[in-house]
Amino acid sequence: MTKQENKSEKPDQADNLQDNLPEKNNENTAKTPRDENNGGGQNESAQEPEPSEDMTANQSPEAKIKMLEEKLLETQDQFLRKAAEFENFRKRMNQEKQNSIEYANQSLLLDIIPIIDDFERAIQAGENSTDYNAFLEGIKMIEKRLTAQLEAKWGLKRFVSAGEPFDPNLHEALMMEKSSEVTEATVQEDFGKGYMLKDRVIRAAKVKVLMPEADNK
Repeated sequence: MTKQENKSEKPDQADNLQDNLPEKNNENTAKTPRDENNGGGQNESAQEPEPSEDMTANQSPEAKIKMLEEKLLETQDQFLRKAAEFENFRKRMNQEKQNSIEYANQSLLLDIIPIIDDFERAIQAGENSTDYNAFLEGIKMIEKRLTAQLEAKWGLKRFVSAGEPFDPNLHEALMMEKSSEVTEATVQEDFGKGYMLKDRVIRAAKVKVLMPEADNK
């Protein structure tokens, strides 16, 4: 092959390269209007249009009635659920209140039960013993233990009225007797001691009262 033939072939190859370059550039860089719209319209397609008042206004009467009936049923269901929850709550609160009333004295009774045990043991010991004094001392000890525990833990206090001025707030007069030894109404004897729960009188003392003699002058 001659040199002239080689030279004539090179221009043909360059022409072929130039013919191919515009096609590749067009493939990589050119964008059609459709591609641009697709690329920028993805967010728009993700947002669904919300129904407007115009859309609901254009509904047929049958569609509106159906929609209202569905809303009414949903509201009724919610109301019934709330009513059932309230009724259950009310029953539970009443039951808890009733239980608190019925078992309010449980702690007090648990404190008294050991005292009852002491009385039972004292009775059993008295049945098998002729020592009256020992039995009496045992009963006195149990009584002191009971009253001390009720006063210290529960605020139940027993008060003695003999020798005190008569007070209708504290005493209930079962007997009255005139006496020259007193200048005012005075409790002579306790028939039944009075009790106070903290600062409140829960049982007035049953007493005999001495009244001063009237002046006959």
